[in-house]
Amino acid sequence: MSLLEITLRSLSALAAVLVLPLVAGQLEHKVMAHMQGRLGPMYAGGFHGWAQLVADGVKFAQKEDVTPAAADRTVFRIAPAVALVPYLIAMALLPVHPGLAAAEVPGSLLLVLGVTGVGVLGTLMAGWASANKYALIGGMRSAAQLLAYELPLVLSVASVAMAAGTLSLAGVVEAWSPWWLLWQLPGALVFLVAATAELQRPPFDAPIADSEVVMGPWTEYTGLRFAFFMLAEYAGMVVMGLLFGILWLGGWQGPLADHLGWLWTLLKGALVVLLIIWVRVSWPRMREDQLQRLAWAVLVPLALAQLALTAVGVVMTA
Repeated sequence: MSLLEITLRSLSALAAVLVLPLVAGQLEHKVMAHMQGRLGPMYAGGFHGWAQLVADGVKFAQKEDVTPAAADRTVFRIAPAVALVPYLIAMALLPVHPGLAAAEVPGSLLLVLGVTGVGVLGTLMAGWASANKYALIGGMRSAAQLLAYELPLVLSVASVAMAAGTLSLAGVVEAWSPWWLLWQLPGALVFLVAATAELQRPPFDAPIADSEVVMGPWTEYTGLRFAFFMLAEYAGMVVMGLLFGILWLGGWQGPLADHLGWLWTLLKGALVVLLIIWVRVSWPRMREDQLQRLAWAVLVPLALAQLALTAVGVVMTA
């Protein structure tokens, strides 16, 4: 691979992380508004407020970057990068078209799971380093949520990998069959719930519950560092949406896949992002005890049952 190709692939992954989360954020603003009988952003950019998030980014860039005097300054300052950079790596690993990924590596599925797990640690670092009780409480909630929901998420993905017989994301898409929509349905539901919880999206947003702990681990952050956390949240939505589309919806498989495969992948990912937004509008925030009970008493047994069902199916069809 030439230096030029490496540069182009890297820039494409960076552009995807900068653009797709903004599209997801704008979609959330407009969809939430219409679901609640509002209009949402209408003025920035002229056409239905399309530039609202760009204007928000300019506003964040103009704000003062404040570091609390009692904070662990090094950890406090690198926490936003720890939250955002893993999603940049994950985006580079996701294949959107046959043979088209910014970084093609063996075992890409394992690497994506690994880096997305690291991304959640940025929130924990922010809560611990802020020297703020609200931030610390939010960080501890994040840690508990990460431990609880990482297991069912990994188990549900392991079921798909077992069914496909490969740890390559491109290999999973090639092995995908429409009947997986029924065979792997329980695992898909587990993944969707666990991914939403890992992203700390409503109704699993107890770590950053503004009515309880101000903004949780983000309480002391201002300016661009706060914006990086917001960008990481939307980047996580995009990554999880695309990953769901690749694993359970067949990725680029569809009519004219040789030419429009990338479009099918993006549309399937957008559908999952829309579903995550819909859940935010529809469900109230869950309590911590409800979060833990859902993870350990419902999702983990369901993911194990799906894994056993997949094992039986693989043996019977071998």
